[in-house]
Amino acid sequence: MITKAKQEVEASKAKMAQLYFKYGTMNSGKSIEILKVAHNYEEQGKPVVIMTSAIDNRDEIGVVSSRIGMREKAVPIDDEFDVFGYVAQLAAKPYCILIDEAQFLSKKNIYELARVVDELDVPVMAFGLKNDFQNELFEGSKYLLLLADKIEEIKTICWFCSKKATMVLRTENGKPVYEGSQIQIGGNEAYLPVCRKHWLKPDLEKMKK
Repeated sequence: MITKAKQEVEASKAKMAQLYFKYGTMNSGKSIEILKVAHNYEEQGKPVVIMTSAIDNRDEIGVVSSRIGMREKAVPIDDEFDVFGYVAQLAAKPYCILIDEAQFLSKKNIYELARVVDELDVPVMAFGLKNDFQNELFEGSKYLLLLADKIEEIKTICWFCSKKATMVLRTENGKPVYEGSQIQIGGNEAYLPVCRKHWLKPDLEKMKK
């Protein structure tokens, strides 16, 4: 089955390559979408490159994995990694670049991804969170919002109600946390997708369950 993300890349290849930013809260299926797109291309013999932030070590560094068990090796990116140089030296030009955890990338990384699109004519599709647990933009997300040709929200619902989740609530021992370092790697045990109302006033009784 051809996914919407794949259709977008196909359309981009037919014209000019573009930089996409697809953002969503926790549990919105960002990693699953990357793995689905990669699988579709690989089945057709079309090379893609999967990359992810070297900061994310929930599974292991250099792996994109979903909560349903799908996983794939990826190129880890840190602040010193030359994204443009890596793609430029590949023997076969990739059909697209897929980025997971793009919020953790640096300004330098994002500008290099833009160069991959503009100078190498390779579409780049970056997936990640937009805002952190304090409702501030991550560095990578900020520059993707500034530079991306197309921006799309991947929707999911609030942990506490049926409204759309737009924020991330950090928790510790069943209580909300609003202060601390921006980056703290974790999954459902540490973060919940929530709407604005429940970010400000979470249901403490439900959090204890």
